Amino acid sequence: MQIIGEKINGTRKRVAQAIAERDAAFIADLARRQAEAGAAWLDVNAGTMPAQEPEDLLWLINTIQGVVDTPLSLDSANPAALRVAVQAVRKTPLINSISREPERLAGILPIVAAHGCQVIALAMDGKKIPETSAQRMEVIQGIIAETRNAGVRDSHVYVDTLAMTLSTNVQSAMIAFDTMRAVRQEFPEAHLTIGLSNISFGLPARSFVNRYFLALAMQAGLDSAILDPLDREIRAAILTTQLLLGRDPHCLSFIRASRKGAFDPPTAA
Repeated sequence: MQIIGEKINGTRKRVAQAIAERDAAFIADLARRQAEAGAAWLDVNAGTMPAQEPEDLLWLINTIQGVVDTPLSLDSANPAALRVAVQAVRKTPLINSISREPERLAGILPIVAAHGCQVIALAMDGKKIPETSAQRMEVIQGIIAETRNAGVRDSHVYVDTLAMTLSTNVQSAMIAFDTMRAVRQEFPEAHLTIGLSNISFGLPARSFVNRYFLALAMQAGLDSAILDPLDREIRAAILTTQLLLGRDPHCLSFIRASRKGAFDPPTAA
């Protein structure tokens, strides 16, 4: 299970402030702590206006790469910003994201193909999110036809089946799970990812919803997720679920994590 660290995102008030003020220490600390917590990628989202985004994204990349060597997930729908960013990264990035929207495919997919990037593919057609698993699969089939035509291997595609909040549709989790199983059956080499916290938006006790959703999603085939790697309970849920699903040979990862205190109650401040 691979973690895409979500915390360097300009839509967050404190991160936006750090970007505007060029507070490198704050961004570097976020990058370092997420990397130390086991993130496979660090998502980097400037969240600024299109004309300003290339400069801000470049500053973020240089700041992060000054303290960690973890690969980056370049989170932008702006081709101009992505073209600048892919030239600055030291390791081939994950691109977040494409959808079936023609303009987005035309602007971003050539960058993905030219640089050998992996890419997150959202199961949506433009701004419309399909309501059923069958409709999402139709979109996914169309996207993968496009990625194949561009020479992008299925193994480089991370399908995001979309976790919509349960507070507006109590079937949202089941739709996501059904879509995951369908993707795993039809496109076995493709990966699956999800923006974890979306499922619990608007609900109380969100951490519980997120944890149990993640465990069930892993059973449905999820092998990566955009989440907070600093959340100890989420990390513990991943380790435990991998153990229960038979994906931890000889229970070694679980045992080693336990010895390091991964399941101990947090120390009081």
